[in-house]
Amino acid sequence: MAIRRAMSGRIMDRTAVVGARYMSSWWRSVQPAPKDPILGVTEAFLADQSPDKVNVGVGAYRDDNGKPVVLECVREAERRIAGNLNMEYLPMGGSVKMVEETLKLAYGENSELIKEKRIAAVQALSGTGACRLFADFQKHFCPDSQIYIPVPTWANHHNIWRDAQVPQKTYHYYHPESKGLDFAAMIDDIKNAPNGSFFLLHACAHNPTGVDPSEEQWREISHHIKAKGHFAFFDMAYQGFASGDPEKDAKAIRIFLEDGHHIGIAQSYAKNMGLYGQRVGCLSVLCEDEKQAVAVKSQLQQLARPMYSNPPVHGALIVSTILSDPDLKKQWLKEVKIGMFCYSGLTPEQVDRLTNEFHIYMTRNGRISMAGVTTGNVKYLANAIHEVTK
Repeated sequence: MAIRRAMSGRIMDRTAVVGARYMSSWWRSVQPAPKDPILGVTEAFLADQSPDKVNVGVGAYRDDNGKPVVLECVREAERRIAGNLNMEYLPMGGSVKMVEETLKLAYGENSELIKEKRIAAVQALSGTGACRLFADFQKHFCPDSQIYIPVPTWANHHNIWRDAQVPQKTYHYYHPESKGLDFAAMIDDIKNAPNGSFFLLHACAHNPTGVDPSEEQWREISHHIKAKGHFAFFDMAYQGFASGDPEKDAKAIRIFLEDGHHIGIAQSYAKNMGLYGQRVGCLSVLCEDEKQAVAVKSQLQQLARPMYSNPPVHGALIVSTILSDPDLKKQWLKEVKIGMFCYSGLTPEQVDRLTNEFHIYMTRNGRISMAGVTTGNVKYLANAIHEVTK
């Protein structure tokens, strides 16, 4: 009996040791993730103790003292909804009213497509969430497809389609020598892509270059994409920022609709309403008819369920309050006439020098957020850029 107890004790001790070894080694192989090319800029800026430091990396409204700005139309909407907000779950598809108003911005106030209920649309976690939801939808229902992404593009686009396990290819877009659109090469890439490929297009205010096709060029792009049977997916994170007019900034989308494309659109209110932390966006997919739209929406909701279940309510209520009220919408249209980004042409090495020698922070592709430039730092910034480029 005593021997059995002793043996049992040794077995238990050995089991405990083995178990402890496994538990301690579960995360041993985990290495620190690389810094995000945009959000990592802010982290480095905040850690810098220099009194001269300047952050022109992340795009967010700032006043001339570098302090955050909230649009007056947003403040008024908040006043109107204060105390009236319950904490109930939204449906998986989000706020119906917010989605309805958002579709009008993209497809047109009096769009027949909206009236015919041919658009499957759900509220998403800003533009990033809309892109990711679509990438997962693409992977599920077009598993053999690939996505063509412009060079350059917003860095997170690559992460989104990579994590959705959709194969990526690139197409020509920016021409560094002319600082304009590499249109001929872009058209060649569209023509040479396998029939039925997916193309990611920036609807307006291309990030990071700010270079957009002309109306005539958009028509030609639409023609060639349709001729090849490609699917056009628009990321529209900056509607209102390219021209100051949301209608003009949706011109590319309207051209594709006129040409009979069945497109997808990711929309965001992070920039054009300054609702960065509210994560308000929308994903829409144009379908053949109402029956197909119902099916597609149901699948988008099914994909959202295990991701985040349903979207947040507060920001959606702010958006729907502004867009559904003529006076608030008019105020928003006035306030949105603000620029934000400048594609400087600085090389990654020059950007590194600006950071290391002058404590000036921006993304390594040279994109400058003009919201971070103030009367207090503009001379310092200009002199520093002169130093690293002479």
